[in-house]
Amino acid sequence: MKQLPVSTQGVLFDLDGTLLDSAPDLHAALAVYCGEVGVATPSYAAVRTVVSRGSRAILRCAFDESDEALLERMPRYLELYHSMMARHTRPFEGIEPLLDTLEASGIAWGIVTNKPGYLTDDLVNQIGWGERVCAVVSGDTLPVRKPDPAPVLLACERAGLAPAHCFFVGDDRRDVQAGHDAGLYTVAVQWGYLDGGDPHAWGADVVVAHPRDLIELLKLKVPA
Repeated sequence: MKQLPVSTQGVLFDLDGTLLDSAPDLHAALAVYCGEVGVATPSYAAVRTVVSRGSRAILRCAFDESDEALLERMPRYLELYHSMMARHTRPFEGIEPLLDTLEASGIAWGIVTNKPGYLTDDLVNQIGWGERVCAVVSGDTLPVRKPDPAPVLLACERAGLAPAHCFFVGDDRRDVQAGHDAGLYTVAVQWGYLDGGDPHAWGADVVVAHPRDLIELLKLKVPA
């Protein structure tokens, strides 16, 4: 295992499947869309597994079509999702205590996601994190997305963080690759969507089963 940073300045997180359980609203939006076009709605379990891969993968659960055809469906699907994206989406168990602990310890935290910026910004504000997060980099902030390291490096730059003193936490192999290539200590989580994969096989510096494990890894004291 890679040696922990000598000191920790910040922790950057993936959003969907790492900080937030957004699958219920993503599936609900797909159900409405399927009803509009008259096709059967795929199961929640099928959709949940692919959430980390984005809207195209979610649509493919219901439509066995080309990428071009799915892209044509995406604006209406995203419009529906935008209208309901905070109805049932909540932080995973243990995330709020983790964020509280980071803040109480003087450690900044940010978000690097492949979600479109207009959705990311609105959702982060609706969840109540808009004034807390040190940086947010979305899927369309740059011409490239994770697994490219550029979005992770941009988040560090915006927050004034040194990558070698930061962690990147995610529930997908692309998170691990982006964090590693950006020079951060990488953490794969077991509570997310995982894209049907095994986080132990992604080459992360450490795998954690619960947000409190990250608190213990950082040797932080939970605020009273």
